[in-house]
Amino acid sequence: MVRKFIFAVMALAISLNFAFAFELSAQKELEYGLEASYYQDLARAAKHFESACNKGSINGCSFLGISYYNGEGVRQDYKKAMEIWQMTCDKKDAVGCAQLGFAYKSGKAVKQDYKKVMELYQKACDLGGADACYDVASLYLDAKGVEQNFKTAKEYFGKACDLGDQFGCDDYKKLNEAGY
Repeated sequence: MVRKFIFAVMALAISLNFAFAFELSAQKELEYGLEASYYQDLARAAKHFESACNKGSINGCSFLGISYYNGEGVRQDYKKAMEIWQMTCDKKDAVGCAQLGFAYKSGKAVKQDYKKVMELYQKACDLGGADACYDVASLYLDAKGVEQNFKTAKEYFGKACDLGDQFGCDDYKKLNEAGY
């Protein structure tokens, strides 16, 4: 009787180890989501992003927010997207902050508010978001929510460039050649 019990416990332990071995990590879920998105399999991408988010991937959550905002693979839900991005931004995720800024810029999900856009893009830039640094520079260049300032725009284009944004490099060079 004891032998059967020990055998059953060992069999259960082995099967649990196999189950854990086949469960995807949050990082793998995120990678599969990005791959599915690349191949336009948006429903599968959203499922992987949701799984990554549920497993603790802040990036997975931010991409899930994008899925909800655009209605890609899931029913479009601006409110849910905004809630997700607010949560990720609060956890210092550059993508979440930048996407939240984009939502305030577009005016689709919330009333357009360039001061809020600047605040969120600035936060995303400070967190290392190259695109957000470029967006801050563009706001200074176009005088959206801030006073026009070519020198400050140049600084942010430079920061975007330093973070790997080629457009930032190009626009930094243009402003530099123009004497700013």
